[in-house]
Parts: sequence; C-alpha cells; structure tokens
Amino acid sequence: MTASPDHHLPGAVLRPVRGHHAFEACVEQLATAIRLGVYPRGSTFPPERELAAMLHVSRATLREAMAALRQAGLIETTRGRGGGTVVTLKQRTPSARRAARVSAEQRREWLDALEFRRIVEPGAAYLAANAELDDAMRSQLERAHDEVAGARRRAEHRQADSRFHLTVASLSGSPRTVEAVTSVQAMLHEMLLAIPVLETNIAHSDRQHAALVKAILAGRAEKARSVMEEHCDDTAALLRGLLG
Repeated sequence: MTASPDHHLPGAVLRPVRGHHAFEACVEQLATAIRLGVYPRGSTFPPERELAAMLHVSRATLREAMAALRQAGLIETTRGRGGGTVVTLKQRTPSARRAARVSAEQRREWLDALEFRRIVEPGAAYLAANAELDDAMRSQLERAHDEVAGARRRAEHRQADSRFHLTVASLSGSPRTVEAVTSVQAMLHEMLLAIPVLETNIAHSDRQHAALVKAILAGRAEKARSVMEEHCDDTAALLRGLLG
C-alpha cells in the first residue's frame, strides 16, 4: 500500500522561500520534509504548480530543486500518463551512500562547523576588504578566483574553491583567522564530498565569488561581509537538506 502524506503537514512545514537564491532553500525544505516523514517513502509529491505556490518560487526554480533531490536519491519521477514524483529515499550515488554512513555525532559536528563558518568567513572577508592590499595581493585574489571559476572537474573545483576561501582569509592579515578558516574549510570539504555535484549551486557560488572579489578590491567591507554571509547561508541550506 502506498503511503500518503498527512493532509495538513506540508502546508505547516513548507514555508515561502525568501532571498535571491531560492534553489538552496527549496532543496533544504523539501529534503527535510522527506526525511521527517511529511512525505513518507512511497508517497507521491504534489504537482509542480502546487509545490511552487507553497514555496513562493517559480516552477523553473522548483524543477532545479527537484533535480537535486533526484540526484541525491530522495525521489524518482516518471513522465507520461499516470506518472508523477514518488519518494524513494534510495542511496543511489557514492556520495549519497557515504552520507548515509555518517554517524549522528559526526552530523552534529558538521552542523556546528556550519554555524562557526557563518561567523568566521564573513569576518575574514570584512578584514580583507579593510586591508591595504598591494598589487601582488590583489593579483593573488584575482588569480584564485579565476582558478575556481575555470575549474571543470569536481576534484579540481573543490580544491580551487578551498584555495579561494583561504586566499580571502590570508588577505585579512590575521593568522588566527586563517587558522579558523582552514579548520572550517577542511570540514566543509568532507561535507561537500557527501552530496552530489549540483551545477545550479556551483553557478550561484561562482556569482557570489565574483561579487566578493569585487567588494574586497573596492574596499567595501560591509558589502564583502554580506556577500560572504549569503554564500555561507546558501551552502549551509543545501548541506542541511541533503545531509539531514
């Protein structure tokens, strides 16, 4: 017998998405609803139009989020007459299987790291934008950005992304800040290896990196901080959703 979601729960759990980058928030809310049993295994998701209305997002954004859930093995979609999206909770990819083996203690540690990152990395960006950067430092930042923007393979992109964030921290001029960012980047690396590579998220991330570089080079400290905060929030939303 196919499970059915409680009639009232989806409306209570799924909230209108706010902010410029709704993709990550959609993934977080829908994945959380699945993991908490609002949509049990075997149940059918509502139609796209209904879900998009509940989350206050475009159907295009919703489709991107649903594609991420499919990559993570949480849902399957069949087309045509009698088709629809069904909750499967299958660990189909190596990253999904890796995430399923993570202990509760490790997940708590990861969540704590995301909170710590939200404090540390925006502060590093603020300090870097306030610093007096010479030509070599400015070139170093631009080169680090070019490397992450131009990376094509997953492993190459992941390392270039870490180097970019460490470069921003190094421009702060604070050894303790560099140490803290190194710590959170190491744990972030573990987390990102446990979820699928999502092109929509990478595209958002690349735009945020570009905005961050522009703010730092212009000496706009508050702007640099807010861009990094948004960047950290988007990544955290995605990880909370897909890692449970």
